Amino acid sequence: MLLLPWFKWFQDTSIGSAIRTSTYWFPFIEVVHLLGLVVLLGPILLVDLRLLGFGRSRLPVPRVVRAVAPLLLAGIATMLATGLLLLSAEAIKCYDNPAFWFKMYFLAGALLFHSTIYFPVAFSTPPGRAISKITGAVSLILWFGVALGGRVIAFL
Repeated sequence: MLLLPWFKWFQDTSIGSAIRTSTYWFPFIEVVHLLGLVVLLGPILLVDLRLLGFGRSRLPVPRVVRAVAPLLLAGIATMLATGLLLLSAEAIKCYDNPAFWFKMYFLAGALLFHSTIYFPVAFSTPPGRAISKITGAVSLILWFGVALGGRVIAFL
């Protein structure tokens, strides 16, 4: 209940109302949101598979991370920006939707994990070590949990 007034306010903003009442804005923003997910999950998958020991073993993991970092950041920025726009259109519906909260918990976990554990491991650990494999597996679970939660929101 603590967040409900904020969700009500957010849905009643002019941006939320405009998106909600438009025929085209919500689907357009949703498509951009999904493109952001693809741009995010592509680099995540490349790095995580390297951490798990798959892929081009001649390339060190830190080099792969540096190469895909701009895409990863662009994907996260796109998803967060469009996600807030989508939320503004139907915040109360999302507030009452368990799949939304599932997605938010996984998103918070993924962002926290990546900012505290993932990048230090990816920049310092050669693939094949247990910590690399665990880090890659946890990352995949968290991000695919975000994607799964987002997909289920429409059905609950």
